[in-house]
Amino acid sequence: MPEQQVLPINLSQRLLRQISQDGPMSVAHYMTLCLLDPRHGYYPTRDPIGAGADFITAPEISQIFGELIGICLANCWQAMGKPKTTQLVELGPGKGTMMSDILRTAHSIPEFCKSLQVHLIEASAALIAVQAKTLGGFPQTINWTDALNDTGSGPLLLVANEYLDCLPVRQFVRQKDFWFERLIALSDTDELQFTLSTTPLAETELKLIPPALRQAPDNTLAEIRSGLAGFFEPLAERAKNDPVMALFIDYGSAKSEAGDSLQAVSKHQKVDPLKRSGEVDLTAQVDFAELSRIANQAGLLTSNIVTQGSWLQQMGLLERAAALSSGQTGARAKIARQVHRLSDDSEMGKLFKVMAVYSKGLEEPTGFDV
Repeated sequence: MPEQQVLPINLSQRLLRQISQDGPMSVAHYMTLCLLDPRHGYYPTRDPIGAGADFITAPEISQIFGELIGICLANCWQAMGKPKTTQLVELGPGKGTMMSDILRTAHSIPEFCKSLQVHLIEASAALIAVQAKTLGGFPQTINWTDALNDTGSGPLLLVANEYLDCLPVRQFVRQKDFWFERLIALSDTDELQFTLSTTPLAETELKLIPPALRQAPDNTLAEIRSGLAGFFEPLAERAKNDPVMALFIDYGSAKSEAGDSLQAVSKHQKVDPLKRSGEVDLTAQVDFAELSRIANQAGLLTSNIVTQGSWLQQMGLLERAAALSSGQTGARAKIARQVHRLSDDSEMGKLFKVMAVYSKGLEEPTGFDV
């Protein structure tokens, strides 16, 4: 009887087999499989957000975060001329907490609230179920889709909090005046390890490296998100006919910087990104300068890049915190801790950045003074 083939039972085993057969893979391909594989990927198979899960995001820390985003979106809607129909899109909406806070804030502006058609772009079936429960009480119909092109027509308001950091990155290392791609291969003991391509990056591909880093010293590591150009094309195409405003909030740098920022998180702790493939969250810092450059190249305008702490305070963080604390002696200390975590330089305030991308004809939204 022929020997029966044993199928891999988890993503780590599948990756070992694939690399053994096909050779080293890019960091971007590895991230894509780990995060989005339909059978064993991190997002399709679990709900990772919350105090007892792998990480916690700003909307889960305080309702004020989503409320201030709601105010920003309402201001942008007014700047668009108060259109009767507005497509409101969130990328990677987590538990639906931020959208809940946005819609609750919109309720205080009836005309704005009535105009909204809500679209959520989400890869996790587990999170979609949570979002449906969170948002079930709002009058707007909630639509789920996989693509920005499938979000209706007309004026667009888009928000993405901690979404870009999950988009796969390729990594390149400069050696002897050439750039080589960093890959993931097998060690002598059949474990995943980093290695470098034996073939340098072709001259025609050097445009992948951010301009500020192309002549960096040897052993410089650069990370690029090659999908960003395609990411902004639908926004730019839409902006030809309708006003568009997108708000991006994520952890990263306001200028292009070298270095390996790939990290894995499990239970709020950093772990080895090459271990437990598909079972831990993988992210990398966002290069906001490169994000702005690519958006401009696509024909869109971009705001100043400001820290989350600065943006929240300009939008009324302290005033809203004071209003929530008024008459609630027991809540004051809790709200103060939330404000500290969201805005202090030692917490999320400085590491996280905020940037708006918008169509020509619109003014820079409020909150971006530097």
